[in-house]
Amino acid sequence: MSSDKPTSKASVRVLATLAFVAVVAYCLDQGTKLLVTRTLVEGDSVDVLGEFFQLHFVKNPGAAFSFASGATWIFSIAATGVAVAIVVVSRRIRSRAWAIMLGMLLGGTLGNLTDRLLREPSFGQGHVVDFIYFPSLLPAIFNVADVFIVSSMGLLLLLTLLGIGLDGTRTPSAKKTRTTEEDDPMPPPRADSRADDGRPAPTADTAPPADHQGAS
Repeated sequence: MSSDKPTSKASVRVLATLAFVAVVAYCLDQGTKLLVTRTLVEGDSVDVLGEFFQLHFVKNPGAAFSFASGATWIFSIAATGVAVAIVVVSRRIRSRAWAIMLGMLLGGTLGNLTDRLLREPSFGQGHVVDFIYFPSLLPAIFNVADVFIVSSMGLLLLLTLLGIGLDGTRTPSAKKTRTTEEDDPMPPPRADSRADDGRPAPTADTAPPADHQGAS
């Protein structure tokens, strides 16, 4: 009975981490979008760091970075599916790193999903507010939710490369396992090279010749 308590407590802490990260990501996304829509007019551009970083207010009917602008309903359904999948998978998480990754993904997904459900022109087909623009680096305009989504994918790749599972255990790679086996092979059986009296046992080269005297 006592062995189950630490696992339950760890699960609660991990779920709290996931929820906290998701709420922070969602609030940052919706807060910055509210600020942009109240201070800028669609199409306005404001230099923050010269021409390197700008705030350029646009409304995007597609996915992240203005991809597939004619499939708003599809992305609304897909985002809902992602959110539901994260909630289902969260019950199996024991790793805080995985909780942070899924929290960023959930918060970013819900941020853009809120735009698609509640903004114009209609429910499920609302246009997402984008405003972050680096003209010299990226041709696309994006938002805070996109940043969290892309960052979560980078963290997912890192966790996969490190072999860290949902339960926090780390699976050694096949290459590392093979190297360990080569460095520590099973020792071959070794015959006793000494006789019972402490003297070296005779070998084929040192054994005395057999007595071949014939009969008298």
